[in-house]
Amino acid sequence: MDLVYGHPKSLKPIQTKYCPGCGHGVIHRMISEVIDEMGIQAKSIITNPVGCSIWADLYFDFDSVQPAHGRTPAAATGIKRMLPDHLVICYQGDGDLAAIGTAEMIHAANRGEKFTTIFVNNAIYGMTGGQMAPTTLIGQYATTSPLGRDPEGAGMGYPIKVCELLSSLTGTKYLARGSVNNPVNIKKTKKYIKTAFEAQMRGEGFTMVEILSQCPTNWKMSSVESIGWMEQNMLTFYPLGELKNTLSKEGGQG
Repeated sequence: MDLVYGHPKSLKPIQTKYCPGCGHGVIHRMISEVIDEMGIQAKSIITNPVGCSIWADLYFDFDSVQPAHGRTPAAATGIKRMLPDHLVICYQGDGDLAAIGTAEMIHAANRGEKFTTIFVNNAIYGMTGGQMAPTTLIGQYATTSPLGRDPEGAGMGYPIKVCELLSSLTGTKYLARGSVNNPVNIKKTKKYIKTAFEAQMRGEGFTMVEILSQCPTNWKMSSVESIGWMEQNMLTFYPLGELKNTLSKEGGQG
């Protein structure tokens, strides 16, 4: 009997620590499947900082580095420059990447550093208690915005669209936004990840795949409710698809 579907070799067969309904596990699987398909498990390195991302090295069966909070792009820069033939992944959440790590991320992108960022956007701080993140939507509740994010009256500012922010930088070659809300979008997101990884291995420049993900625990919802909320709110504010693709013809179609 032919094996149609199995456990990725690049993903350890262990029980997850993530909350029920969290999207991180699905994202881990997509990354692992792409690495297996590309045959580069032995040459893959993930950098995962503070936040829910910090658990990633428990699950991936390849090398990992845990940088300080927000400093992942700096660590990835050094690793990739020393090991240019390796796949180097920045695995970051929205608080880490778009708050404490904003400067690191923007300048790495502007320099065209040749690693790939997997940016998990669940519009809230996950591990640290559900505080408002830079990506939290207007009116969305959080522990630091108990009445909902108010950009003007309470001076909380507006949600940041990271891919759109980076799209003006010449060093960025591929920026895409996917989601894990249903099988169709999961399949598309995996294609974006593979396009970004292949571009990195060709040395084409900075690549990022933003992935919209649910956080039922800090959204104070059931797993099913969180999917509905994401579809009604996040997917309308953060459009899915390839936002920038200036890759060579060899890899431009994904």
